[in-house]
Amino acid sequence: MAIPISYSFRNLLARRTTSLMTALGIGLTVAVLLAVSALAQGLRTSLEASGHPLNLLVTRKGSNAELYSSFTNEAFQALKFKPGIAKDSKGDPAASLELITVIVMESPENPSGINISVRGIEPRGLEIRDGARVSEGRMFTPGRREVVVGKGVAGRYPLARIGSRIPFGRGEWEVVGVLDGGRGMANSEIFCDLRQLASDQNRDNGLSSVLLRAADESSAQALINDLPNDRRLNIDVVREKDYHAQQTQSATPIRAVGTFVALIMAIGSCFAAMNTMYAAVARRSAEIGTLRVLGFPRRSILLSFFLESIFLSILGGIIGCLLVLPLNNVNTAIGSFVTFSEISFDFHVSPKIMLYGVLFAMFMGAVGGLLPAASAARKQILTALRQV
Repeated sequence: MAIPISYSFRNLLARRTTSLMTALGIGLTVAVLLAVSALAQGLRTSLEASGHPLNLLVTRKGSNAELYSSFTNEAFQALKFKPGIAKDSKGDPAASLELITVIVMESPENPSGINISVRGIEPRGLEIRDGARVSEGRMFTPGRREVVVGKGVAGRYPLARIGSRIPFGRGEWEVVGVLDGGRGMANSEIFCDLRQLASDQNRDNGLSSVLLRAADESSAQALINDLPNDRRLNIDVVREKDYHAQQTQSATPIRAVGTFVALIMAIGSCFAAMNTMYAAVARRSAEIGTLRVLGFPRRSILLSFFLESIFLSILGGIIGCLLVLPLNNVNTAIGSFVTFSEISFDFHVSPKIMLYGVLFAMFMGAVGGLLPAASAARKQILTALRQV
């Protein structure tokens, strides 16, 4: 004979204050874990959203990042007419020669400044980046000291607002537009005219990389396989998505620390749940004896008290999800170990992350409730009834 599940619910309601405080402790633990997971998921989503499946990034052989690569105009001219490269809207090869550098920008939160990537591109460079568009203002004019800034940069730095001037290189650059890159990396960068930036940086023939679009998947794989073997070019080719995916390692230390803190809090939450259930067992000793007299077996009593702990932990998991939900789509940034500049992205609290949070809470409830439930099931009938 089994004890009705409603019995476990009613017992939790009878101890509202104690149950709520224990659930809140579990919820706070879940919230910490979910916040760290949402940060890592937001970064991963941002990097995965960057780049077209057919976009290839070409850098000098041996360079693990665009920042350290050097690409000449002569090599670009030899590269862009290779078979397999798609054509742009004008019928020219869909290949963009680019220069990337890093500047330091001050913000109210960090007066000492943060590294921000500045990318010099040709007009077709934005066309190859399908997900990027100018959402405010206008595109920069080639040949002028004008920039468009990613929306993540514009939102975090007062100097990056339309109409402001950003000092770097040989002078100041006027902000004329804001670039919306969806969830992609374009939100973390500043874009300007390639030739103007190259002249400003004294790098007219020492540019960084080439972003090109393959005609189709087979052409993309052929370019990846064949181009590095061309000794005249001395280049490496990688898919743009794969290049950005390498930068997810930036979130590894934060995730490790956050998970460690969550685990320490989880141990405390398990003890809190255990203490709550032991107290319930002690207060309901006569009730347990009565259940045994009525014919309920030990396993039914064990299951009933164990379910109480699980229900309590589910409530805690839901509280944790509600606590962290306001973080969804909140913009933040993290430093990249690859580019040594800031990556701007949004927290992403997905349904999958919240499900993991509730399952983690249930695990804490199971660990904290098993021993008290076993203690309740082991009580002898006469011993329990004497404690009226």
